[in-house]
Amino acid sequence: MSDNSTPEPQDPSPTGRSRLPADAPGWERAALERIALAAITEQRAARRWKIFFRFLFLVVLLLLVWGAFSFSGDRVAVTGRHTAMIALDGEISADTNANAEDVNAALQSAFEDSGTAGVILRCNSPGGSPVQAGIIYNEIRRLRAKYPSIPLYAVVGDMCASGGYYAAAAADRIYVDKASIVGSIGVLMDSFGFTGLMDKLGIQRRLHTSGENKGFFDPFSPETPKMDAHAQEMLDQIHAQFIDAVRQGRGKRLHETPEMFSGLFWTGQKSVELGLADGFGDSDHVARDLFKAPDIVDYTVKESITDRVARKFGAAVGSGAVKAMALGEKLNLR
Repeated sequence: MSDNSTPEPQDPSPTGRSRLPADAPGWERAALERIALAAITEQRAARRWKIFFRFLFLVVLLLLVWGAFSFSGDRVAVTGRHTAMIALDGEISADTNANAEDVNAALQSAFEDSGTAGVILRCNSPGGSPVQAGIIYNEIRRLRAKYPSIPLYAVVGDMCASGGYYAAAAADRIYVDKASIVGSIGVLMDSFGFTGLMDKLGIQRRLHTSGENKGFFDPFSPETPKMDAHAQEMLDQIHAQFIDAVRQGRGKRLHETPEMFSGLFWTGQKSVELGLADGFGDSDHVARDLFKAPDIVDYTVKESITDRVARKFGAAVGSGAVKAMALGEKLNLR
C-alpha cells in the first residue's frame, strides 16, 4: 500500500529559506545565516534611532539658538544716528510683556546708546497696574533729566488709556492719531460677589482669620460699609497720585475741565484740544521729521522662547486664574 500522507512543510526562515531539521546536512550554516541576518537588522534599526535622536537634538539646539537671538530683542547694529523705539503694548502688569522691569531696561539701553538721536515710546495699552505704570513714569523722568539732549516722545497707536497714559504723561511730547483713544484718568477695583448664588445653592463660606480685617474683599463673603469705605480711600489716594503725575508731566499744556480726571476717555483729536496730547503723527513721522533720524531701532525687550511656549500651552492663563481666585480684588488703572 502506498503512503498517501504528505510531509509537513518546514517553517520559513528570515532569509526566505526553509528551516532545516537539526539532523539535516548544513543546518549549522543556515542557523548562522539567520543569526547574522537578525544582527544586521537590529544594527540597522539602532542606526536609524541614533540618526533620529541626533536630528531631534539638532532641531532643539537650533530652536534654542534661534530663540536666544530672536526673542532677546530686535536691535540691529547701527553706527550712525538713529531713533530708538520701545513698545508699551497690552496690559501693564508684572507678568506681561509690558512690565516695568523690561520697559525700563529698554529705556536705559536706548538712552545710553551714543547714536540715539531721540526715543519713541510707542504706546498701545488700555492700562493696568498703577505700580508698574508709576515705575515706568518715574524712570522716564529720571532718564530725561540725566540725558537732557535726548528727547523722548510718546506715540499713541489705537489706545493709550489709564495706566498707559500714566506712563506716557512723562514724555516730552505725546503724538496721537485722530482716532486714537486717550485718557481714562481714573482707578478701579473690580471683582465678583457670589454670596447670593451661594445662598441659593446652600453653600457656606468657612473663612477663619487671625485678624479682624484679614478677610477684606473676599468674593465669597458679603461686603460691609467698613470695607467699602476702606476701598474708596485707597482708590482716592491712587487717583490723586495719577492726577498729580499727569499735571507734572503735561504742565501748562493741560486745559483742565471738570471731567478730565473723571475716568472719561476721548479721541486723539479731542485729546489735542484738551492738552492731553501735543499733535498728530506716527513713529515714522517723529523719527523722520522731528528727530531727523529716520532709521528706527527697536530696543524693546521681547519674551523668551520658554515664556512663549509656556504661554502657548496655557501656563500663564492657569497662573492668572489661580492668582485671581486667591486675591479676589485687583487694583487697575483702566
